[in-house]
Amino acid sequence: MKGFWHDTVEFFPILLNGVALTIVVTIGSLLLSTVLGLVWAMMRVSGIGLLSGLSASLINVIRGIPIIVLLFYLYFVMPDLGVTLTALQAAILGLGIAYSAYQAENFRAGIEAIDKGQIEAAQSIGMGWWLTMRRVVLPQAVRIVLPPYGNVMIMMLKDSSQASTITVAELALQGKLIASSTFKNTSVFTLVALMYLTMSIPLILLVRHFEKRAGKP
Repeated sequence: MKGFWHDTVEFFPILLNGVALTIVVTIGSLLLSTVLGLVWAMMRVSGIGLLSGLSASLINVIRGIPIIVLLFYLYFVMPDLGVTLTALQAAILGLGIAYSAYQAENFRAGIEAIDKGQIEAAQSIGMGWWLTMRRVVLPQAVRIVLPPYGNVMIMMLKDSSQASTITVAELALQGKLIASSTFKNTSVFTLVALMYLTMSIPLILLVRHFEKRAGKP
């Protein structure tokens, strides 16, 4: 135990640098996935066959590609096509695109849960489709999608470790580098696990809060 505390004092500052990068990747990809997911969802419920079909196809394609393959494609293949991204840019873009499919399905479920009578009532008083969405549907849908949105945040935080595969020095990679140079695998990866857990607990409590507000058990 004494050795663990000594290792904690020695390795914690280095791992903390990885935590900072983990948070940057998570927040960046969360924002991107939210914007893209909302766009896919709005296309899906637009009632326009072409947009709805295009959105469904995009979502299925994105969900069918493993995140790690998407990251490899963006970081290693895109330069061959004339587009070079830094590892951090590729990580945020890859995770954002991958999770946009799941966000889209969450948003679509929230939108479709709204009583159609409200939409018909809004349109009967002259509101167009977009105005009905903005003033009637989306404000109510946001409350419905908050619990699954919180779960996506937790999954995205953990999946940010996949950015290490394209050399982003986030928490998992920092831990791997320390462990490979010191051979103190138990101390290092226990610390890494505890730091991921420390970041996840506030999000878990936030999801529970959202679920209570949504009236779920």
